[in-house]
Amino acid sequence: MHLIVVGLNYRTAPVEVRERFALAEGELPQALESLKQTTGILEGVIVGTCNRTEIYAVVDRLHLCGHYIRSFMEQWFQMERETFNSHLYIYEDDQAIEHLFRVASGLDSMIVGETQILGQVKDAFQLAQEHQTTGTIFNRLFKQAVTFAKRAHSETSIGESAVSVSYAAVELGRRIFGRFDDKTVFIIGAGKMSELTARHLYSDGANRVFVAGRTISRAQELAVKFGGKALTIDEALARLHEADIVISSTGAEKFVLERQALETAMARRKKKPLFLIDIAVPRDIDPGCGNLPNVFLYNIDDLEGIVESNLDKRRQEASAVEDMIEEEQEAYREWYATLGVSPLIRALQDKAAAIHEATLQSMLRKLPELDEREIKIIRKLTKSMVSQMIHEPILRIKELAAEKKSDEAMKLFVQLFSLHDEVAKLQAQAGAERKSRKAADLREPSGTARELESLLNQLAGALQ
Repeated sequence: MHLIVVGLNYRTAPVEVRERFALAEGELPQALESLKQTTGILEGVIVGTCNRTEIYAVVDRLHLCGHYIRSFMEQWFQMERETFNSHLYIYEDDQAIEHLFRVASGLDSMIVGETQILGQVKDAFQLAQEHQTTGTIFNRLFKQAVTFAKRAHSETSIGESAVSVSYAAVELGRRIFGRFDDKTVFIIGAGKMSELTARHLYSDGANRVFVAGRTISRAQELAVKFGGKALTIDEALARLHEADIVISSTGAEKFVLERQALETAMARRKKKPLFLIDIAVPRDIDPGCGNLPNVFLYNIDDLEGIVESNLDKRRQEASAVEDMIEEEQEAYREWYATLGVSPLIRALQDKAAAIHEATLQSMLRKLPELDEREIKIIRKLTKSMVSQMIHEPILRIKELAAEKKSDEAMKLFVQLFSLHDEVAKLQAQAGAERKSRKAADLREPSGTARELESLLNQLAGALQ
């Protein structure tokens, strides 16, 4: 079995291409169902965001399955592959594992260290689980990736520091006020940047919001989002003394807020600080306002400087996360190395259980006077003895499976414990289950059933 990722993102495809690969939430179940039926796909997860569409798959053959996945994309998104092939990237096995860890931890994001992608990866995995398109491999790998990403953010500072202009404004405000729940926010202009900044302030506790716009209808629309009140711009300027925080982004050609108007408002504030965020280009607020006592004025350049500085900090932290990814990859490789001996371990456990049950029944026939309680005690003790007897061999074969000559170790294990019949029985069961499912719903089974059969086939090859 192999891992493969086929996808495109903000680095490889412009937005006009990415948007054609966007998957609405309601479409994902059907897309997963279609992916599951694609030839050679044993497991599948689809991660779709505004910046990426990626198909993760466990496949039986690498190169041919890459072709089948592209065919799936061609059919599902109704695009000729020649129009999107140049935008695709394909990662296989170790590179695919590393890529998933990078994506989940935010290293591959447009904003390094952002945490939204972690939730998106987790949701994509859970949806795939619900629709039974994951099995042994992805159930382990995606859980490990999610757990790792959480640890990376808690043990490093990669997700800290403001890295958007809107959030940088909030971070500055927190330095000045400490808290926002008792502050009044005035939004002058109802543009997107003003809305984002106000949203951050609102989520941080600011609960008294006034919105002033060139049109009262747009101001009312935005005010509703924050439980606020709409004003005209003239009304907002007349009540400026009530504001603790002013966010301005109107697109006006001249200053909306002059120094003289602010001096009048500050006289009524009795030395209470006023935080001004001018994110308009050209500027809305007279730069001279920043020279007034207790006035803190920041423009778009100030905020972008803070953002760039904080991005540098995140990039430095990224190297620590890269080291952690190497450790996680090694942990996954060790787990996967032991996966190949799972059928052998199961065969030994089945044989031991069969011997235990046969021996116990023989003993009970010879000791008919035993009561139910005595039989229960004997069964428990003898079962414990059998489990302890096979415990060490199981640990040892797991260790040997991670070494170079694992095939020879597995052959010897089968010979020592005479497991040929048990392995053959497991193969027959997996094949029968595959045929039964195919007959029932005319679909190829996915997940654990196919994985077990694949592992058994690999094991049979190794033992020949």
